[in-house]
Amino acid sequence: MSKPLRYVHAIAQALTDAMSEDPAVMVFGEDVAAAGGPFKATRGLLDAHGPERVRDTPISEASMVGAAVGAALTGMKPVVEIMFMDFVALAMDAVVNQAAKARFMFGGQCSVPMVLRTPHGGGLNAGPQHSQCLEAWFAHIPGLRVACPATVADAYGLLRASIDAPDPVVFVENKALYAAQGDIDVNAPREVGRARIDRPGRHATIVTYGATLYAARTAADRLAAEDIEAEIIDLRWIQPWDEEAVFASVARTHRVVIAHEAVQAFGVGAEIAARIAADAFDDLDAPVLRVGAPFMPIPFAKSLEAAYLPGADRIVAAVKTTLA
Repeated sequence: MSKPLRYVHAIAQALTDAMSEDPAVMVFGEDVAAAGGPFKATRGLLDAHGPERVRDTPISEASMVGAAVGAALTGMKPVVEIMFMDFVALAMDAVVNQAAKARFMFGGQCSVPMVLRTPHGGGLNAGPQHSQCLEAWFAHIPGLRVACPATVADAYGLLRASIDAPDPVVFVENKALYAAQGDIDVNAPREVGRARIDRPGRHATIVTYGATLYAARTAADRLAAEDIEAEIIDLRWIQPWDEEAVFASVARTHRVVIAHEAVQAFGVGAEIAARIAADAFDDLDAPVLRVGAPFMPIPFAKSLEAAYLPGADRIVAAVKTTLA
């Protein structure tokens, strides 16, 4: 029986397996080569695949992502790492105006098979410039795909699927999960846009993704002690998101809470709630509720960050509100 991997090691395994299978796959970013990456997600890649395919870049997000777009347009499959998701603001032109639009603007004659890996989220007291969850920015842009794996298995499987994809993928990793352990399946289907039922239930649906999955699991355990069976849907992909899976769950439970770590206002939950209201309204027995972070920068202080992050208590309260 194989030894469980840590989430961060599953990322490294996905990268080295993809590079071993396809010589077009390359990795670059700040300190990704000799240092093995700021979170050690690229450790061992330089020794295994050499400096031509694993490259350190200058401290310039705009240049590294611009180079990745160019490499992808000329036949390579670059995986570029942005050290913290907050720093992607410095590379928005390359991602939003170039990578996302190339296929459309050139009439399908070319594509940008690029993956932008970046960690988001709190839990490490890294403060307001190193902890933001900005995935809704990219889900809003036609031409981009957005993945946010919560489990070790998905850290591996979704990254392999992202590297295989013909168009640019923003691959979001919650840095608080890097030490989580679990198993991977190297032969699992590499599907884009598929959610999964993390826990079946019949009284209410909790739709979530990323690290908030674990808060949802804790909430579901607490609710189960009160004979309330909550179904948990792990989205896995934010763009495209699995409407079929979510709507099917709504039809079973008739009550929905959408929970994510990102700021609640104008977030992923708002879009899904609006779609449920428009396309699955007849299945609802209560308003769709959202649980997200307050509309403010994330604090440095450990106690304040803990209060800021959406947790199981708020999810439990929201589910109970839908049942009242």
